[in-house]
Amino acid sequence: MSTVQTERAFQKQPQLFLASKKQSAGDKKRYVKSIGLKIETPKTAEERDYIDHKCPFTGDVSIRGRMLRGVVVSTKMRRTIIVRRDYLQWIRKYKRFEKRHTKIPAHLSPAFDVKEGDLVQIGECRPLSKTVHFNVVSVKPSAVGADKKQFRVF
Repeated sequence: MSTVQTERAFQKQPQLFLASKKQSAGDKKRYVKSIGLKIETPKTAEERDYIDHKCPFTGDVSIRGRMLRGVVVSTKMRRTIIVRRDYLQWIRKYKRFEKRHTKIPAHLSPAFDVKEGDLVQIGECRPLSKTVHFNVVSVKPSAVGADKKQFRVF
């Protein structure tokens, strides 16, 4: 397992013991788990050499609570994206719906390749930082020319 060490501290998966005398250096395996909820573990989680403790497939974060869908608006942060959710709010006085949206920050595992405008499914997890409480679970690439700010109800 030849992971690229980009951090100052040594990065490893806590579930694996690296100093085993029984295994040779080439037999090192990677810890990957299924998160359940009828969501498949991506092949890239098994193939790529990344260490991410906040990844739901290779880390120690469990997905529980709400499952939401939205459009990726921003990918400018490191391993964090902004997801825009559009919804309709009923206004009783006028007997009509009004369009609303909310932006949710979500942790993005290196197992996914995401561009702005992609449709993602996010799952609630424990607080990962001050604002991040969701984790990307699956990605559906967007069609060419899809506008990220256009109102879309899923």
